[in-house]
Amino acid sequence: MSLSVLTLVKNRDDHLANLVEGLRRSSRPPDELIIVDMSDRPVEGPETDFPSRVVRLETDGLPLAQARNLAAAHAGGDHLLFLDVDCIPMRTLPCLMDVALCASDALICAEVLYLGAGDVGPGWSEAGLLGNGRPHPVRTFPRTGLRPEANAGLFWSLAFGLRRKTFAALGGFDERFTGYGAEDTDFGFRARDAGVPLLFMGGAGAFHQHHGVLDPPLQHFDDILANARTFHRLWGFWPMTGWLTAFERLGLVSLDDQRLVRLRAPTGAEIEAARKPPSAPF
Repeated sequence: MSLSVLTLVKNRDDHLANLVEGLRRSSRPPDELIIVDMSDRPVEGPETDFPSRVVRLETDGLPLAQARNLAAAHAGGDHLLFLDVDCIPMRTLPCLMDVALCASDALICAEVLYLGAGDVGPGWSEAGLLGNGRPHPVRTFPRTGLRPEANAGLFWSLAFGLRRKTFAALGGFDERFTGYGAEDTDFGFRARDAGVPLLFMGGAGAFHQHHGVLDPPLQHFDDILANARTFHRLWGFWPMTGWLTAFERLGLVSLDDQRLVRLRAPTGAEIEAARKPPSAPF
């Protein structure tokens, strides 16, 4: 079986370089790397020992569903491993994901350990990143192997794999989700309803490289509102409730079981106040 690694980049050249370096060090390098580039200045194709390809997507926004589908459309591998550009794959991730997908026609999430500012320096080592990485506070993974996860809402798109035929059968990500937010939750629920199990994989994952974070993510305010309404029309309940509730506390929206009303845009001061300090990994 062949493995395609897919990633999206928008103005994250350093993160992309570290992702590629992680793949170079892999015990089983991918058969190809597909990069969908949405950057303001087009990225150059990386130098690798395996085939790599940059696919340009001209956009002012961050259309994640469209970009992931575009990456998959250019992939030739039997198995797909999606990695967010801020993820550095562990040495054994491509190999173990490939093996897992040979055994299971499933949606498989790999564990992601979060790094702080300055944890990835020149000459980084996997051992050093392991020493600094922190597990996600909500999603728990087995030490090794695969664990079924009954809650499809816990699917996350940072580092996941599935068979290319299964991705196609599911119709890919729903491009009615036009920007940031909820497109991955929708995909997880559609996989569940199609009988594709969600598995959490331990023992090999990725490291999340630190970058500036807003909590709540006010920089994606309008995208989140639009995608939340799309999700509600499809599923009958609100996604991203933590973010929507935070918006409501700020007086930006009014929210009930059926309606989400935009009251005003966040101010510059509110956006700055939401910026998390560099020491915060999540």
